[in-house]
Amino acid sequence: MTASGEHIKALVRNHAAGDDAAFYAVALQVAAKAARQGHGTLANELKRVIEGARSQPVASKVTAIARPRGDLADLVTAAFPNVSLRDLVGPPQLKDAIARVLHEQRQRQALSEHGFAPAHRLLLEGPPGTGKTMTAAVIAHELALPLLTIRLDSLLSKYLGETASKLRAVFDAAASQRAVYLFDEFDALGGHRSGNDVGEARRILNSFLIFLEQANAESIVVAATNHRSILDHALFRRFDVAIRYELPDGAQASEVMKTRLGPMGRGIRWAAVQAQASGLSHAELVKAAETAAKQAILRGEKQVTVADLTEALQERRAAGSE
Repeated sequence: MTASGEHIKALVRNHAAGDDAAFYAVALQVAAKAARQGHGTLANELKRVIEGARSQPVASKVTAIARPRGDLADLVTAAFPNVSLRDLVGPPQLKDAIARVLHEQRQRQALSEHGFAPAHRLLLEGPPGTGKTMTAAVIAHELALPLLTIRLDSLLSKYLGETASKLRAVFDAAASQRAVYLFDEFDALGGHRSGNDVGEARRILNSFLIFLEQANAESIVVAATNHRSILDHALFRRFDVAIRYELPDGAQASEVMKTRLGPMGRGIRWAAVQAQASGLSHAELVKAAETAAKQAILRGEKQVTVADLTEALQERRAAGSE
């Protein structure tokens, strides 16, 4: 037999944990063992299958939940992000927190065997445009899962009076289909119950707290908010991890723009633009870099100048102050 018992157990564990990289690594070990045993044809076939599976788009691997129907059709939008953890710019402690969540999810079966659940309820809070939504996309991509965004505006306006039942439909989907479920602008749902005179709104939040408490650890529920101060305090203890986002410092701002500009940013003296970047969010910095790049392209040039970037940053700052 080409695959040893240890190989087979490792394949099963990695498949169950959703760790594709480890799964393929073990599969390649099986192929290498086959080659050493003189089974060259089998080894080559295994390698072709592995490479083919690796190159298969994530979108083709997910099930019909990516096309929400029924109760979810008007509430959920699906995406298959292609952004990795290394693309996220932020302080080391933020990236470490996300890496820990990913590691626990990839090893969720091992944790379950000892009576523990992986971190699967995340609260992301901080100013707009600082990477909260991108973090949900990173988690989805790294775990090869679809990202399902719940449209809270529809939930709270179109379905007022039956919101709790719609929330239940979302959490039922989370229990049956492994995915990342993002509740963006969560403060619309999670405001202080004591400050809300509408009984229906209080019932909605109470329902969410119950559903969140009972949420299946197979899926990841992410709530993103710009306004921590208005969130009901009962929410915080229901989340496994709370991550705080801040506006980027000078070095991070330069990294955000450098990443977006790519080769067009070569030659930029980043220290010369950091002062203009101060106080802008990640999203605003990306927009400024794009504006500068388009200006250079329209002039027929292949590189952005400091003047291009400075002007674009000043425009973003002026737009934000209006």
